[in-house]
This record gives sequence, structure tokens and C-alpha cells, in this order.
Amino acid sequence: MIARIVVGAAAVWIGYAWGAHLAPWMAIRRGPAAARRIALTFDDGPDAEWTPRVLDTLAGRGVRATFFVVGERAARAPAVVRDMARAGHDVASHGWSHRSLWLCGPRRTETEIDRAQEVITELTGRAPTDFRPPWGMVNAALFPVLRKRRLRCVLWSIQPEGLRRADARTQVDHVIGRAHPGAIVDLHDAEGTPRAPERLVAALPTMIDGLRRQNFELVTVRELLGAADAETGGTRPLP
Repeated sequence: MIARIVVGAAAVWIGYAWGAHLAPWMAIRRGPAAARRIALTFDDGPDAEWTPRVLDTLAGRGVRATFFVVGERAARAPAVVRDMARAGHDVASHGWSHRSLWLCGPRRTETEIDRAQEVITELTGRAPTDFRPPWGMVNAALFPVLRKRRLRCVLWSIQPEGLRRADARTQVDHVIGRAHPGAIVDLHDAEGTPRAPERLVAALPTMIDGLRRQNFELVTVRELLGAADAETGGTRPLP
């Protein structure tokens, strides 16, 4: 009996967590390929030390990007979030606590989204339109919540560093070598992987220069996705 209960519970969890990944059209991974445009995005921040360095690099090269911020970190570094918004960057949601949605039930999933929405809206004066689940992990409860909040689920098409560390040169080569029109690049301005923001800050100037040498325009996610378009490869962007 106990074995059956365990097997049944495991089956329910697999359906709840893994089953949601069987609908890839529910998440956006790239933008339209009609123009040579790429969106640089930054996860896991804000970090009080490293995110301002990223902002300085972007300002020095005239680049606007998208920051998927963690709500509780935003609440601890409000001035950094306000600086993002003042500089014209998109400030999007990465959830409240960076907890994997595989470990969140429906109520916790809703709370993760709503608490982050609240603090980001308060700090920037503008409600986020885009959400990125931590580690790209979704669950069956997520998409109905996003629809009610009029949020898009935005993942990525290029990620130079995920759970494995990648030095600055490797990150540059990875992004430059895989760059394509409509790409969404996933970078990290705070620690998930140890010393990730340090490696990013070292890589970012060369990465930007290399993309521009390939005649790519660097834009925000809002600019990249624009109006609803089947080329997005994901859920239809909201009006």
C-alpha cells in the first residue's frame, strides 16, 4: 500500500512539474528573425556590487537590455532597480525568491509571481509584462496564473553559462558563435553559480562589441517581441 501511494505521488509530481514542459509553445524562446536584432537579458539580480557595473558597461556602449530581477533581492537593493528603469532598461520578473517552480504548489506559484510584481511595480512605476521562471523550470499551475496577470513566459535561445561555470572568453565565444536574428541571450548579473557576475562583467564589453561587428542591433525584450507574431515561437505577446 505504501509503495502504491509513493508511486502515485511521484506520478502526480511528474505530471505537475515535468508535464508542463511538454507544451513548449507556451514559452517564448526567441523573437522574429526578420531583422538582425538580439536581446541581452540578465537574471538573478539585482546585486548591489555587480549589477551597477553591468549598468555602467551598458551605458558606456549605449545598450538597453532586460533585467529579470528576483523580487526579494529587488526589495533589498531598490536604488539599483530604480537606476535600471531610469536608464531605459526593461525590468521584468524572475519570481519573488528564486525558488524552483518544481517545488512550488499552485498557491506558492501565485505568491511568487504576485509578490515580485508588486515590488517591481512599486520601484519602477511600471508593471512587468514578462516573467522568466528560475532555471527555466515551469509547472502546470504557472500558465493560468500568467494569463490572468497578462504576463508572457520568456525563456532564452542562447545561454553561455547555466549551472556549469564558463569563463569570460568561453561566454563571449559561445554568444558570438551562436548569435542569430531574434536571439534572446540569458546572462547572470548575480550569483547563482559562484562568481557568475564577476565572469559576466569581464565578458560583457567584448560580447557587445562582437555582436555589433556582426551588425546586430541590441534591444530590450519588449522591443524584440513587439506585436503578436507567430515567429516568436512561444505564447502570443500581449497587446
